[in-house]
Amino acid sequence: MEREIENMLSSGPEDEVLSSAFKLKITRGDIQTLRNQHWLNDVIINFYMNLLVDRNKRPGLPVLYAFSTFFYPKLNSEGYSAVQKWTKGVDLFQHDMILVPIHIRIHWGLLVVDMRRKTIKYFDSMGHNGYRICKRFLQYLQEESKAKRNLDINFSSWTLYSVKPHEIPQQLNSSDCGIFACKYADFISRDKPIMFTQHHMPYFRRRMIWEILHQQLL
Repeated sequence: MEREIENMLSSGPEDEVLSSAFKLKITRGDIQTLRNQHWLNDVIINFYMNLLVDRNKRPGLPVLYAFSTFFYPKLNSEGYSAVQKWTKGVDLFQHDMILVPIHIRIHWGLLVVDMRRKTIKYFDSMGHNGYRICKRFLQYLQEESKAKRNLDINFSSWTLYSVKPHEIPQQLNSSDCGIFACKYADFISRDKPIMFTQHHMPYFRRRMIWEILHQQLL
């Protein structure tokens, strides 16, 4: 495993494709963002979210859907009509859980929609408040429900919550927000308590390199 990881991190053409799946191509340049102290890019996070969805096809795990990192900025800036076709052929209301990676300026967070419990929660490794994001996504669900099912959502039955810093692991540097968002998603999508710390980040980075290369989660 270590030799494979070092090979992927070694010098070579930045545009060399090292893994390809989910209509995404991971180049050597993309993999370099998984080095310590580097910011993850969109393609790494989108690939990892797809790995989570793929894993959750196993029996006993929540039926999972993950939006692209480009979804929320599009929704927030241009409104529902700009993203209505993004769920063509997908019934969000038949899923147990929806993951929405959130990119704000140079920071990654994670929105988790639990359709079973009717909760929308925002997880942030720097303690930023994401209640506004939760509220915007509930509005999106209402628009989606009206458009696809001709049904209104009962807003009062939903709980919106921006998770407090003391409730989840927090990063202690300026570069690991993407890893934290990915690992929040990993634990939550298995209905597991979030059990890791900043100390685990170097290991998680190398583990993700292997998982992306082999297109499967350990």
